[in-house]
Amino acid sequence: MNDRPAGAAGIGRAGVGDRPARTGTDITASTAVRYALVPTPRLSLDAVARRSGLHPDLIRRFVALGLVDAERDGAGRLVFDPTAPADLARIQRLRSGLCLNYASIGLVLDLLDRISLLESALRGRGPRSETPPWT
Repeated sequence: MNDRPAGAAGIGRAGVGDRPARTGTDITASTAVRYALVPTPRLSLDAVARRSGLHPDLIRRFVALGLVDAERDGAGRLVFDPTAPADLARIQRLRSGLCLNYASIGLVLDLLDRISLLESALRGRGPRSETPPWT
């Protein structure tokens, strides 16, 4: 049950190979082809491990748990967004600072992403009304 919109705060934690559910009502949105104007740089597993200071097996475990997004290249190797080392650092901070297990970290990250989406939606609305607040 992941109702978080894709790209929430730059961190989506769907597992490798997970695809969004498609409904039969919106055919044009599901068949639309998107082309990147500029190729996005991707990081290999070794590059992410060097930049984050974590063992590649631990990073693979994070991908399997859905804490970090990764894709497979043509050869079947994991490739990551350039933001992956920052995401891994955030996971490590939660693990060491709050002593959370990895399942809890996934929940906390989802809640933090949702909070940031709600805050940005509130900022985008501007003032709520002309009347002063009750408190």
